[in-house]
Amino acid sequence: MRFLDAEGEAIAAATVVPLRDVPQPDGSTALEVLMLRRNSTIAFGGTWVFPGGRVDPADEDAAALGDELAAARRAAAREALEEADLLVEPGAMVPLSHWTPPEQGALGSTKRFLTWFFLCRAPVGEAGVVTIDGGEIHEDAWVRPAEMLARRDAGEIQLVPPTWVTLHHLARHATVDDALADAAAREPERFASRILQVPEGDRPLVLAWDGDVAYDGGPVDAPGPRHRLVMAEPAWRYEVDPV
Repeated sequence: MRFLDAEGEAIAAATVVPLRDVPQPDGSTALEVLMLRRNSTIAFGGTWVFPGGRVDPADEDAAALGDELAAARRAAAREALEEADLLVEPGAMVPLSHWTPPEQGALGSTKRFLTWFFLCRAPVGEAGVVTIDGGEIHEDAWVRPAEMLARRDAGEIQLVPPTWVTLHHLARHATVDDALADAAAREPERFASRILQVPEGDRPLVLAWDGDVAYDGGPVDAPGPRHRLVMAEPAWRYEVDPV
């Protein structure tokens, strides 16, 4: 487990993605996610994110010292309560992915967060009421993943790559049960991000992960497998070859 130090060492962090099913007029069900807009003066300011934040030493479970996932679950649950007033049980979270960002400052951030992403079913009834503080969080919304992606492409909102890829993944699922079952059936995907060197000119930023033909320094346009996010405007593209 690593925490922020005076030299700016990477920060262990955790994020939880609350999900809910919403009945539709035609009798079907639509999956929605809870998203929060961060204060423009803090890290990732102005972007829409899921509840989350750094893992504090107090999040370590005394009964499971050194258990990275246990500490991350506790941190994610604490952040959901602090940021959205949602009471989420750590044990109910299903790990989805782990994200390691590019080198410090590569995407404009001065901090590097090593982040676990978890899925959970949103609490129902009074326990599911979202309350934000107007401080760190300025706005909240329950929204379909595909709608949030479309809003980014329309220039209405800002998303960071881990949030975008998570929404892209969730857009394939019709219900909370589907999303949770899919995540529980496989190992969490690990994204160690690298920025590809693209030829000079009017070319979009490309973020790549293990399995991409250019991940280890090869030409970005070389033929071969793809596992990348092409951050073109107006629409970002996730390119990944079937496994």
